[in-house]
Amino acid sequence: MQELGCSTWCLMDRELPEVLETLSARTDTVEILSEAAHDILYCSEACFSFDLRYTVHSPTADINIASCREPIRQASLGLLREVCRAAGEIGAGCVVVHPGFSPWIELLDRSYLALQQSLGDLSAIQEEYGVPVAVENMGSWKVCHFRDPSFLPVLQEAGLSFCLDLGHANLNGALDEFLAIGKPLHVHLHNNDGSDDSHQALGHGNIDLSRVLPLLPRNASRIVEVQTLEAYDESIRFMAEMGKGGPDCRECTGDGNNG
Repeated sequence: MQELGCSTWCLMDRELPEVLETLSARTDTVEILSEAAHDILYCSEACFSFDLRYTVHSPTADINIASCREPIRQASLGLLREVCRAAGEIGAGCVVVHPGFSPWIELLDRSYLALQQSLGDLSAIQEEYGVPVAVENMGSWKVCHFRDPSFLPVLQEAGLSFCLDLGHANLNGALDEFLAIGKPLHVHLHNNDGSDDSHQALGHGNIDLSRVLPLLPRNASRIVEVQTLEAYDESIRFMAEMGKGGPDCRECTGDGNNG
């Protein structure tokens, strides 16, 4: 069972070296959100000062691999290529990528064709740098791609992995279907009440983690993706308490004797 890591999103107001020092006292696994002061294209050297396992979340701003404007799509892929290069240098387990969107719902089909082309490009980038690319399922905005599991065969055909975001799947009413047929390489853990992407601490919202967590692949890396450090600490306390509830719950938290 994989440890529950933490996204640097909860400390975006601090420089990356300070963030890694803070999180290394809590977990051995950190996902770097490569934005702002945590952009690994400019501060990856900090990663070598800590004995941590890393994953990288690629930039989410100023990027769209499903853009109908070819210069924007190519620029986005160029940025992702550099992020994957840097991720390979720090030994990251995977790079999480958003599947993009169409600013206009009327262009959604055309945008989807651009996304399909980008998946082939990402596959080549993945092979070039040896870091798995995991495409993340999106929330309930209708302009976003990959909101339900019907997209999984497309990823598989492209040779790419996927990141299961529990909160996003819950917003789309698709969590059970994802759990039934999906085999994520990587998982984002947070909760909500099904109405907005609030990234609440584990133990809040309406996702029943005692039911959900045993259904995840045991070797999938797991990152708690919440907005504050306090919410991460609260999530870990919740998981510890849940682990005291019996054999099934101990399996959820990795405290059992079966791996």
